[in-house]
Amino acid sequence: MRRAQVWRWQIPMDAGVVLRDRRLKTRDGLFLCLRDGEREGWGEISPLPGFSQETREEAQAELLQWAQRWQQYGETDVPVLPSVAFGTSCALAELNGELPQAADYRAAPLCTGDPDELLPVLAAMPGEKVAKVKVGLYEAVRDGMVVNLLLEAIPDLQLRLDANRAWTPLKAQQFAKYVNPAWRDRIAFLEEPCKTREDSRAFAGESGIGIAWDESLREADFVFAAEPGLRAVIIKPTLTGSVQKVREQVNAAHALGLTAVISSSIESSLGLTQLARIAAWLTPQTIPGLDTLSLMQSQLLRRWPGSPLPCLDKCALEPLL
Repeated sequence: MRRAQVWRWQIPMDAGVVLRDRRLKTRDGLFLCLRDGEREGWGEISPLPGFSQETREEAQAELLQWAQRWQQYGETDVPVLPSVAFGTSCALAELNGELPQAADYRAAPLCTGDPDELLPVLAAMPGEKVAKVKVGLYEAVRDGMVVNLLLEAIPDLQLRLDANRAWTPLKAQQFAKYVNPAWRDRIAFLEEPCKTREDSRAFAGESGIGIAWDESLREADFVFAAEPGLRAVIIKPTLTGSVQKVREQVNAAHALGLTAVISSSIESSLGLTQLARIAAWLTPQTIPGLDTLSLMQSQLLRRWPGSPLPCLDKCALEPLL
């Protein structure tokens, strides 16, 4: 007998979490649980404000309709909204035993600029030493000095940088000016440095710093192509769509010799553990970008290994179906 259940949840965020000039006080989302006989599968549907094309209310409406159809008829069409497509496909993949259990719980730690804080974290990391720095929030010169300091202090460090299209070409040049050219090859990539792809391409050519596409993947005119200076694509499944679409994008990137990084959209611990499984399955050689649980005040249903946050059970969820 088939049964679909839907819950709504809300997790308080740590103070100071700002996304595109918007303070995020809580993370709000939905869980879907599908049962068919003894089999069970879960999925998370949590559009990210300011980044997702859909609101949580729109996602909830489509999810409830989809869940009711699935409960009545079984297999149904892939939802239109990306977050709903991703969550329902995860639930179906778990239900059908198609989502491998092996997970990659490594995470590139987010660094605020103090090498002393980063050293013990990197020492505990197996294999390559990779950290991430958000740039574009302050002055470009300051960002360049911080990145240069980290690369100088930790000789085997690879840095991933993310600018979220914050810079004009001039600001991007100011950033690069303060990064020693001898160390620029240890910047694994800089995500979307400028407001347009054309300016980002020009920055890569002028500075020798490799770039990655993130927001570009979700634009209507984007096509996967190898380009000078392009090293990686950042795939955020909650913003992308179904697991199948995520897999197609990973395959397209790998076919061009690009690195594909599975990355978080600040999902709950349940969603993050599923992303870790997807990363181990589709991008086993690449550390995923899943270091966002520390922004929250609790976990939900499934624990992230090693996290000290309390893990809430179903009593914290609001049933909708």
